[in-house]
Amino acid sequence: MKPRGIFITFEGMDGSGKTTQMHRLAERLRSMGRTILETAEPGGPPIAQKIRRILLDSANQELSPATEILLYFASRAQNVDQWIGPALARGEIVLSDRFTDSSLVYQGVGRGLGIDAVGELERIACRGLKPDLTILVDVDAEASLARAWARNEAQPHCETRMDDQAIEFHRKVYQAYHALAAAEPERVKLVNGRAAMDAIEREVWSIVSAHV
Repeated sequence: MKPRGIFITFEGMDGSGKTTQMHRLAERLRSMGRTILETAEPGGPPIAQKIRRILLDSANQELSPATEILLYFASRAQNVDQWIGPALARGEIVLSDRFTDSSLVYQGVGRGLGIDAVGELERIACRGLKPDLTILVDVDAEASLARAWARNEAQPHCETRMDDQAIEFHRKVYQAYHALAAAEPERVKLVNGRAAMDAIEREVWSIVSAHV
């Protein structure tokens, strides 16, 4: 039997640069001969991508917090069942742009739904699956939104619903990320998201290389 693979997630505020760093890590690992599955949340398999369009469409501002968190976990359950779980069973390295930690900070804290609600949905959707390592690319709420808005202006698209939330919401999320890192320092590793991209990549690799 193949040993279980490694599950690494990237977390951070929108515009933090986490997606770029995940892709860079994937390229490095593939150059070393490792088999990599890259996925993103909400999203991944086709069914989850359809849910993503509902969640992030800027036209859907009336989406209630309860509906929002249920849709995020519906997308996550499909991703776990169809992509993440099978890849780990094959012994692959799975890199995910967001996972349950995002629901904890955005919906549990930001929306005020509470960590217990997130825990119950995680039990149903993920059935105990947690990341082996989480890279938290750290930028504050103000810098995050400035980057996200600049990105949206440069590449117009409709996936801006979360970017459109009030600054107070994003500050709650930022504080919740730091509380998570303090609570789980062995798993959640902060990297400086304000550094140059190459410097961030080196810092990420210095963390990940000990696990792969």
